[in-house]
Amino acid sequence: MEDVEIINLLWQREEMGLLELERKYRAYCNAIAMNILQSAEDAEECVSDTWMKIWNSIPPNRPESLKLYAARIMRNLAFNRYRDARAERRGGGQPCAPLKELSECISEQSVDEALNRWELNRIIQTFLAGLHTQKRNIFIRRYYYADDISEIASRYGLTENHTCVVLCRVRKQLKKVLEEEGYGA
Repeated sequence: MEDVEIINLLWQREEMGLLELERKYRAYCNAIAMNILQSAEDAEECVSDTWMKIWNSIPPNRPESLKLYAARIMRNLAFNRYRDARAERRGGGQPCAPLKELSECISEQSVDEALNRWELNRIIQTFLAGLHTQKRNIFIRRYYYADDISEIASRYGLTENHTCVVLCRVRKQLKKVLEEEGYGA
């Protein structure tokens, strides 16, 4: 079923829309959650919470891309769950690798706040738009989808070392841009 049809069903409050949404995007959303949470049980709970959040947000929202809408909700829920779990352990454990890497570009205390601000979002989008397509895709796979380095390397036919070098260079470029805009670490 096409996304437009699923959105129309959700808009009409038809449960069939929720079933089709789950059928079409369960594996996709679960992969995002697993990359962030590293726990099948937590990932499953986040996926279920995602369906509920989508059900409650359509209407009034009518997303252009249901896949991206689901991914954004899933990602936010997974990162929130991850932060909550870390807080419960009184800061124990290591931060999610992609967030730790990005904290080199944005000051630690403002990572959570700044990522939600429109201005920072605009700067990052402009920066990404200026990158070569493969570099942009590698960056997005790592820092949006939280893919492992090995998965990214395999996807783009690169070595893991080359992938790490690309990510390091792009982070350095991003850091420079952010510092110029007043968001330096």
